[in-house]
Amino acid sequence: MSENFYEILGVKKTASQDEIKKAYRKLARKWHPDINPGNKEAEQKFKGISRAYECLGKEKKRKLYDEFGEEGLQAGFDEEKARQYRQWSAFQGGARAGGGQEFGRYQRYEDVFGDLFDFKTGKSGYRATAPARGRDIEHDMTIDLISALKGFETDLTMEKIKVCPGCNGSGTDPNSPITKCEMCSGSGRLNVAEGPLQFTKPCPKCKGHGETGRTCSQCRGSGQVLGRERIRVTIPQGVKDGSKVRVAGKGEPNFDGGQPGDLYLKIHTRPHPLLKREGDNLYMEIPVTVREAMAGGTVTLPTIEGQVNLKIPPKSQSGQTLKLKGKGAVNLKTKQRGDLMVKLVVKVPKTDDREILKTVERMDKLYQEDLREEIRL
Repeated sequence: MSENFYEILGVKKTASQDEIKKAYRKLARKWHPDINPGNKEAEQKFKGISRAYECLGKEKKRKLYDEFGEEGLQAGFDEEKARQYRQWSAFQGGARAGGGQEFGRYQRYEDVFGDLFDFKTGKSGYRATAPARGRDIEHDMTIDLISALKGFETDLTMEKIKVCPGCNGSGTDPNSPITKCEMCSGSGRLNVAEGPLQFTKPCPKCKGHGETGRTCSQCRGSGQVLGRERIRVTIPQGVKDGSKVRVAGKGEPNFDGGQPGDLYLKIHTRPHPLLKREGDNLYMEIPVTVREAMAGGTVTLPTIEGQVNLKIPPKSQSGQTLKLKGKGAVNLKTKQRGDLMVKLVVKVPKTDDREILKTVERMDKLYQEDLREEIRL
């Protein structure tokens, strides 16, 4: 049994979002692989901490986790869509049992008029209109900042409506005896207007097939079922928080022969304990010694493309920012890189050594002005 996410972060189930964020940042700084190089245990702990925060840090995911456990976090899980689908299927069954009007075919405004003004090739010689595309789907996807900066490929398992495999979308059991539809006399169409212009719509009994048979047991006659599909997706290098990644043809199918819709992945990025992104620039704080700040030197620091050397100029001040050009995030449109902005934080050693303290006291005489002269309220 997997460990409880609340226990991983060391918070109560009633913890506020603020408390969860603080707990994550504290643990992330302690167990981050950059701070514990080569430590496999730290790497595993950091992965568990990140996964827990990915869930509990988002209110929507947290509610799903509280209600459904980890199953509710699976890619493509959509409890609302599943509920709507059940209601829709029940309506279809009720409409057929009571002889009511078909509802499921008309999903959009255009579909109604597409049936009302159906200039189908026949006696009148009109050309049929092109079938509409399937509905687009939007899915939230949370990734860590480093993955967003580098880009990657992954597999998603999506839960969505698909054509019933038992009847191939007809709603009729293919093994049952097929007879000509009595309502439309086998034409599959019904007139909706009289006069010189003959407007028709699909027959609600046979759904435009002109034939009827026993209702398909898998889809209860709807021609559609809720299923899962494994999809390979590519997240481009430099994707931003809030941006959308299009996966062509992976939306909902069209059941009238049209093209399927598209899948749009809305990207959310988790905060990183060391890096922060603003636009295409990345920001990082690095600690330096008093000697490095005063005399200058070279330090090694990690970037997206690997380790680089940063030259610290002599007489550097704490809070001073140095620029590493072209070491930031990739711009999705221009493919140009931003910069890495490195803020120096001078760290003073903790010591009671008398010689060191005397040296520091002599250093105070080097200040040529009152450092706090302009600090006023």
